[in-house]
Amino acid sequence: MTDNTYRVLVVDDDPDVALYVSTVLERRGPFVVRTAGDAFAALAAVEAFVPHVVVTDIEMPGMTGLEFMGKLNEIRPDVPVVVVTAHVSVEYAVGALRARADEFLTKPINSTALVETVLRLARTGRAMTDSVPHQTVLAIGAHPDDVEIGVGGILSSHRAAGDSVVILTLSRGAQGGSADNRQAESLRAAELLGARLFLEDFTDTEITSAGPTVKAIERVVNEVNPTTVYTHTSHDRHQDHRAVHEASIVATRTIDTVACYQSPSATVDFRPTRFVSIDGFSDSKLDLLACFASQAEIRAYLEPDFVLATARYWSRYGGGRLVEPLEVIRETSDLSTPARRRVANA
Repeated sequence: MTDNTYRVLVVDDDPDVALYVSTVLERRGPFVVRTAGDAFAALAAVEAFVPHVVVTDIEMPGMTGLEFMGKLNEIRPDVPVVVVTAHVSVEYAVGALRARADEFLTKPINSTALVETVLRLARTGRAMTDSVPHQTVLAIGAHPDDVEIGVGGILSSHRAAGDSVVILTLSRGAQGGSADNRQAESLRAAELLGARLFLEDFTDTEITSAGPTVKAIERVVNEVNPTTVYTHTSHDRHQDHRAVHEASIVATRTIDTVACYQSPSATVDFRPTRFVSIDGFSDSKLDLLACFASQAEIRAYLEPDFVLATARYWSRYGGGRLVEPLEVIRETSDLSTPARRRVANA
């Protein structure tokens, strides 16, 4: 895609309408178009496609266009929305405006008005996206899948916000299965996330908090210059997790924002102070965890129901419907990417 091309997501359960809109836009404007047949598919596409503007119908099964816009506003409040509807009543207009519609087009759709409206809003959407200061995020784990379990949803939200994500895994997890298999799984998960992966070869269950571990983390910190770091908590039964926490705190002493995530071996002393919504990114987290197929049969905590139930539990403290908890060590960056976008676009 060139700098003069804009990404447009078209959401409509009528395939003929979706085809018409996408064909008009691609033939008459500088657009790359992706279509979604319902709001649920659209939410997944928003994360993967990162559109500059969304064109959506109102009347759709399962989740209406108004409900979809509400969800979209939670995860990507910077994206302009064009509502296409056959209804022009005051009630529909008020509902759409409350859900944060930027423009209305009525059916049958005028092709000239469609192109002009989408182009204008796409330019606005790109300007908003480009104006947001992007972060470089480093997530540190002792073993393959540690990071994805702890902050898989948060990392997915960072990528959707345009942030760079780096994962540092300090062992290949030989105690949990074949090191070669687990390495391959880590690579697949990083590729799916769009993250850069550093994979060290410290001995599983024998990682220390001493010089070699600190130096390995420092090398990555010096190379990628992260603005935000996620690492293990000290409140953990696993000795590797505690060691990585201690080494990370030393190695990231110059980083302004450092937070600790929960692992399945965390103790009751884990005391999160930040509850980050992963609404809209739970499916992405599950997709990341599915990459670790060798662990699925022996780790019950990788089961989707368990993962979602844990995220639902933490929502009792606020943040959203599904939440990942963090113990914040120090903070200057905003760990909630949707909120960071709202501030930047205010």
